[in-house]
Amino acid sequence: METVPEYFGSLVFNDATMRTRLPKDTYKKLKRTIEDGKHLDLSIANEVAHAMKEWAIENGATHFTHWFQPMTGITAEKHDSFITPGDDGTVIMTFSGKELIQGEPDASSFPSGGLRATFEARGYTAWDPSSYAFIKDGTLCIPTAFCSYGGEALDKKTPLLRSMEAVNRQAKRILRLFGNEVKTVKTTVGPEQEYFLIDREAYLKRKDLIFTGRTLFGAKPPKGQELEDHYYGMIKPRVASFMADLDRELWKLGVLSKTKHNEVAPAQHEMAPIFTTTNIAVDHNQLTMEIMKKVAEKHGMVCLLHEKPFEGVNGSGKHNNWSLSTDAGVNLLEPGDTPYENAQFLLFLTAVIKAVHEHQDLLRISVASAGNDHRLGANEAPPAVVSMFLGDELTEIIDSIINDAAYDQKERVPMKIGVHILPRFPKDNTDRNRTSPFAFTGNKFEFRMLGSSASVATPNIILNTIVADTLEGFADRLEAAGPEEFNSALHDLIKETLIAHKDIIFNGNGYDGEWIREAVERRGLLNLVSTPDALPYFASEENIALFERQRVLTRTEIRSRTEILFDNYCKVLNIEALTMADMVKKDILPAVAAYSAALANGIAEKKTVLADLPCDYETQTLRQLSALSSEIWESCGALEKKIAEAHAIAELPRQATYYKDTVLPAMQRLRAAADAAETLTAKDFWPYPTYSDLLFSIL
Repeated sequence: METVPEYFGSLVFNDATMRTRLPKDTYKKLKRTIEDGKHLDLSIANEVAHAMKEWAIENGATHFTHWFQPMTGITAEKHDSFITPGDDGTVIMTFSGKELIQGEPDASSFPSGGLRATFEARGYTAWDPSSYAFIKDGTLCIPTAFCSYGGEALDKKTPLLRSMEAVNRQAKRILRLFGNEVKTVKTTVGPEQEYFLIDREAYLKRKDLIFTGRTLFGAKPPKGQELEDHYYGMIKPRVASFMADLDRELWKLGVLSKTKHNEVAPAQHEMAPIFTTTNIAVDHNQLTMEIMKKVAEKHGMVCLLHEKPFEGVNGSGKHNNWSLSTDAGVNLLEPGDTPYENAQFLLFLTAVIKAVHEHQDLLRISVASAGNDHRLGANEAPPAVVSMFLGDELTEIIDSIINDAAYDQKERVPMKIGVHILPRFPKDNTDRNRTSPFAFTGNKFEFRMLGSSASVATPNIILNTIVADTLEGFADRLEAAGPEEFNSALHDLIKETLIAHKDIIFNGNGYDGEWIREAVERRGLLNLVSTPDALPYFASEENIALFERQRVLTRTEIRSRTEILFDNYCKVLNIEALTMADMVKKDILPAVAAYSAALANGIAEKKTVLADLPCDYETQTLRQLSALSSEIWESCGALEKKIAEAHAIAELPRQATYYKDTVLPAMQRLRAAADAAETLTAKDFWPYPTYSDLLFSIL
């Protein structure tokens, strides 16, 4: 029996495999290309491609694909076989450096937000050598960027790599000022992933789950999560078997799956990986979501990644644990042992505080979607107001800097940056504030607003960009001060920045309605409750200037992404609304009518036996169902009218707002009536598995 170390990464063309398979000189040149981000010479690419192909074939691969991440939020792949025809009717297996480096998929049907017309079909994929190739389902997958004929980014990887380079560029300037010369600074991420598992047979009987990923109807079951007995509870055998297979499949692909447990809601679970370099973490999270669905199907289950698949219980998110590290493995968000190390830590911490405060809008946009709107602020996830949690001790240190006051009660000496050593912070120094959108957890920040189904690329593009821009401003100011004035300039910069941006720091209960009022009215923070509220901020002149300054996104690319996000929001709600109408007319109303007829027939039959037999249950239920049938029918008609009105609105931002303000409330009214009817209709007549069936069927 193979041990985990023996098969971990066995389907990955990783560094160990490259070192074994490539000529020593070729391996060194490839490593330099990866580390320095330079262009790969075609002769080297040919040698790499040959070795990669031989390895892939030995591991059962027959095809290769450029695996990329278009702006659909999922991955895309076009498979080509290794076969090349020979003159004698046979075939040989070939793979060239050109095929490795660049592909040309049809880009016409991917979202482009107006970047290109449908007839302009050409798009290019380019190998990202910093993310290892891997084998999936008999195909060699080569992680790639995806751009248009004109060079615009059509994907999420390209701006992510640009944002990582922006952080690298500016962070090295800061470190140089402290006398630290490093080769690279990389952001690292560990994205925790929440999900639901339900029985596949039950899933296939629910049109809403099939078409939208969430239940559009469903009465509350007798038991939900109120006993808090599922969280960290014993994992059921069927789920445990799924988790074991999931770990094995992920480990073979080099994904550092570390933690698994039951989450708060019934049928809800979580997987957490060890952190790694951001672009690799993004690739791995996309793989994780895909593999979760495949493994669940093998176990007769379905993995739901929607942010709110069930009303009345917690939805699913994912926590983005973000930090900064040098190539020497030094975490820049971890306090050190010397005054200079602590001053450096405080400067990077201050940069993040300033970045988050100034760019609340972008952080909110980075997690905006129709599905995630159901979670945020629902006492199960952070509120839509962005704030930062630092913990009591770190907040006290910041207060002492702001006020030139004593921090250490024993010394009673005002703390000076670059002079005093901070207390040592153990990794668990700060509490875990589950209500905070952006929490410092000892040596990293946990961005907790992300939705379960979302790519983690966009939040990290935003985080990297806003921190890089802040670091650039800091570096400009400190470089101008010169070495002799460095300490005083550093102290003044940190103090002034903390004074200006301390309003973003909040260590209390984010679910408290009083906090929301304080945040908006006294602190001036944004409360962008919905996606249509947030998206207009994306293409503001200030944000366009930010992205162009850091060379992450162009004006055109930002506008295209804004349009794509608006369009997606409208399409998601349109599909949900149409699905509701279809379910009501074809299934729910006929079921209620059939049960009502059965009740009426029962009453009539009773009366034929004895005219004075009591029929209270049948009569009262029939009366209530008749009233609800009328309400459902009228609400369905009203919803269809609202859908038609939404279709008539040409401008996407106005259409999105109409869906939010008019169509969504109409959907909620229809659901309320239908759910009430479900509670009165006999189980044999109700056309769909109930919440009890869905949430408690996995044993």
